[in-house]
Amino acid sequence: MYKSIKNYLFIFLFNFTLFIVLFLGIQNSQKKGKVNYILGETVKLPIAFILGNSFIIGSLTGGLLVRPLISKDND
Repeated sequence: MYKSIKNYLFIFLFNFTLFIVLFLGIQNSQKKGKVNYILGETVKLPIAFILGNSFIIGSLTGGLLVRPLISKDND
C-alpha cells in the first residue's frame, strides 16, 4: 500500500512540476487563441498554455489509469 501511495504522489508531483514550468515558459507568449466547445468557447489564452495544459492533463490521466493495471501485474 505504501508503494502505491508513493507512485500516485510521484505522478501528481511530476505533473505539478510540469505545470509550474509551463507557467514560467509562457510569460512572453504573444499568440493567443480560443478553444471552441459544444456550448461555447473560452477566453483568449496563449497557444502554448493550451497545448501544454493538454499534454499535462493527458499525462496525469494516463498515469492514473494505467497505474492500477501495473500494480496488479507486480503482485
